Amino acid sequence: MTLPGLAYAVDNNPPPPPPPHHDQGSDILNGQVDLNSQASNLNTTIINATGAVSGQAVSAGNVLSVVTMQNTNVTNNQFVGDVSISSKVNADIEGAGSASLVSQAICNSADVSTDPTTTKVYSNQECEAKDPSASMTANLKDIGGNVSLATTAVGNTFSEDSNAANASVQNYQVNKAGTFATSNTTITNATGDVSVSSTAIGNNAQIVHYSTAP
Repeated sequence: MTLPGLAYAVDNNPPPPPPPHHDQGSDILNGQVDLNSQASNLNTTIINATGAVSGQAVSAGNVLSVVTMQNTNVTNNQFVGDVSISSKVNADIEGAGSASLVSQAICNSADVSTDPTTTKVYSNQECEAKDPSASMTANLKDIGGNVSLATTAVGNTFSEDSNAANASVQNYQVNKAGTFATSNTTITNATGDVSVSSTAIGNNAQIVHYSTAP
C-alpha cells in the first residue's frame, strides 16, 4: 500500500460540517463507529508452487469509499474506540515463481473520488484504539521471480481526488493510538527484485484536484 503525503492531528473539537447543498446531485452522509476489536491472522506454509504466490491479512476499524460522476456533497465522520486492531502474517514459502505478502492494519480509512462541476467534502476521523498494529514473520527460499513484503499500520488515512472546477475540502484527523509495524523476514535465493517495507503512520492525507475549467 502506498501512502504518499502527511497530515497532522488537529484539536479535538473541529468545526461542524457545512450544511448539505440542494443542487441536483448527491448528498452523502457517512457515520461509522467501531467499538469492537478487529483481528486478521494469516498462517501459511507453501512448498513448490510453480506460479505466483500471494497472501494478505487486513484489519480495519472503519472504511469508506465514495465514487460519483455528479455534483456531490460528502460528510464523513469515523470514530474508533479503545479497542485493538491487528493483522499478523506468518508465512513459510519454499519454491515459487514469485511471492507477495501484505499485513495491514488501519483504524479509519476514507477515499472520495468525484468527477462533477461542484464538490464539497468534509471528513472527520478520530482513532482512540490501543494499536493499530501490523506484523509479519516470513521465511522465503528459492523464489524464481520478484519478492514483495509490505507491513503497514495506519491510524487515519484520507484521500480525495476530483475534476470539479469548484471543490472544497475540510479534513480533520486525530490519532490517539500507538501505531506499530513489525517485519521479521528471511529471504534466501530470490532471483528477481526484492522489496521489503515496514511502515507506521499516525495520520495520512492525499488531496489531488484536476480542474476542468477553461
